[in-house]
Amino acid sequence: MSHLSVENRERVNPLERVLVPVHREGWPFVALFFALAVVLGFLWKPLFWLGLVATAWCAYFFRDPPRVTPLDPDLVVSPADGVVCAVAPRVPPAELGLGDRPLPCVSIFMNVFDVHVNRTPVPGTVRRSVHHPGRFLNASLDKASEENERRSWLIESERGVEVGLVQIAGLVARRIVPFVEPGTRLAPGERIGLIRFGSRCDVYLPEGTMPCVLLGQRAVAGETVLADLAGRLSIERGVRS
Repeated sequence: MSHLSVENRERVNPLERVLVPVHREGWPFVALFFALAVVLGFLWKPLFWLGLVATAWCAYFFRDPPRVTPLDPDLVVSPADGVVCAVAPRVPPAELGLGDRPLPCVSIFMNVFDVHVNRTPVPGTVRRSVHHPGRFLNASLDKASEENERRSWLIESERGVEVGLVQIAGLVARRIVPFVEPGTRLAPGERIGLIRFGSRCDVYLPEGTMPCVLLGQRAVAGETVLADLAGRLSIERGVRS
């Protein structure tokens, strides 16, 4: 089997494919929705069932399904579930320390129905994690990268290559929750944070890297390959994700 297709299967519990777990960050919200359903049910029984539906939706939003991530350290995988909304050079945020020249960038937009647990695009070490306050514009807009609230991550891959990841808050998303700190060593596809209620992720690639995805393509966090740092994959050669 080619090393490009070797996958991280040992972490996947078959039961979790059917009973998708809820991330721990979501349980307080699920409990709150359920408590409100019970209280409203005492006032009027139909409200209990409406509250129960809302509770189920909340649990669905905070779902955290297992993912099968390629083990190849040169593959950059999607950090988020969603739609590729931009594939174009962009000047990275200053806090990443990647310079002021445009770098290849892939943006993934998450709507409220997508999984919002974000994963590292490459295995390696977190070198920076910086919160930047800002506005809450529609995350699909280009100017959201500069004006919206965000958290920027600089990750050094196992090969010593720096990849930038920026979590961007949107119209509804009002909080970005980090799971790891600078200095943390990340396994392939490891969870690094969560954005609540709709948002976007920008991945900044090294200069000269060719993205392997197209505008409008559906991406799966931890699985869809965005780029190959070794240059073996490209749109012209065919994408393996």
